[in-house]
Amino acid sequence: MAQSGMMEVDLHGMTQVQARVAVDAALRRASKSVYRLRLIHGYNGGTSLRDMLRREFAGHKKVVRIELGLNPGITDLVLRELF
Repeated sequence: MAQSGMMEVDLHGMTQVQARVAVDAALRRASKSVYRLRLIHGYNGGTSLRDMLRREFAGHKKVVRIELGLNPGITDLVLRELF
């Protein structure tokens, strides 16, 4: 299946370990045409999952930068810049 643009990973209900494994797997599966990985983690149940994702993947070799939007329940990992 061809991938392009943005991939989304829904992490609701996962533990930190499960979320880390799911995001690592998505990063491995992402083709070169994917420029952004959107992590949907929510925030009503607390911020530990969000904080772990932002901390752990900020230095990942495939992640150029982390982008925070207006929705505090979503974190975007930018894999390449669009010019």
